[in-house]
Amino acid sequence: MNQYKGLGVAMVTPFSQNGEVDFSNLARLVNHLIDSGVDYLVALGTTAETPTLSDEEKHEIVRTIVQANQNRVPVVVGMGGPDTRQITKKFKSFDFSGVSAILSVTPFYNKPTQAGLYEHYQELAYHAPLPLILYNVGSRTGCNLEAETTLKLAEHKNIIGIKEASGIMNQIMYVMKHKPEDFIVISGDDAITLPLMAVGLNGLISVVGNAFPKEMAQLVHLAQEGNFKDAAALHYKLLDVIQACFKEGSPAGVKAFLAMQHHLDYYLRLPLLRVSSEHQDYIKELLYNIKMG
Repeated sequence: MNQYKGLGVAMVTPFSQNGEVDFSNLARLVNHLIDSGVDYLVALGTTAETPTLSDEEKHEIVRTIVQANQNRVPVVVGMGGPDTRQITKKFKSFDFSGVSAILSVTPFYNKPTQAGLYEHYQELAYHAPLPLILYNVGSRTGCNLEAETTLKLAEHKNIIGIKEASGIMNQIMYVMKHKPEDFIVISGDDAITLPLMAVGLNGLISVVGNAFPKEMAQLVHLAQEGNFKDAAALHYKLLDVIQACFKEGSPAGVKAFLAMQHHLDYYLRLPLLRVSSEHQDYIKELLYNIKMG
């Protein structure tokens, strides 16, 4: 389980002007993140604009990340949805070579009960060819995986942890208090990772880490070491950047930073759009100030 502690980055998907996936910049981003000290990579998460990707593109994106990675860090692949049977079918057909775990978001749109969520993840865990990490982000799915359900699922030998992006502090702390010792709890929210790690969370799967991998890795690693004074100083230095990444939607914000850093061209797929020109100016100012600092 130690390989999923520290900083994971939920990777963006670079696109070219014609709307196609830019695999060259994707491979370059892999190398940049690893060279900057991230602990593992997450492919096909929300940040990757996954709902806009075809199955063929998803396969090729994972293949590109795995090939560029060359087994240097673990690779986690996102695979979830509102249809339990379809996910289990995908488990059988997907090439998981070079992948070490699956991150599976709670079913969206159909709003299952807690009993339905429990049965959904039990079924996935039974069929999954790799360890499963739960992903709770109710702001996007319309459904919250409650603490009691998480703790019941934590008893399954193939469910190894949860990415918690609910923002419900009491819920997250209840899981931390009552979970099995080897069950990992990962922050899915850049802005509140520092206080969450202060109560024992294992690290962060980050959006901001695409553009600031070195700084986010340092923040998470300082917190892991118990050096909360220096971690807090870095947290406040980055706080405006973190908020700017989400102010007009993600990954539009972090892609603006990445484009200004010359890591990719600034394209998204509809229905997502670039941030406003005013916000781009603000991001440019933040990037300049970070460099000057």
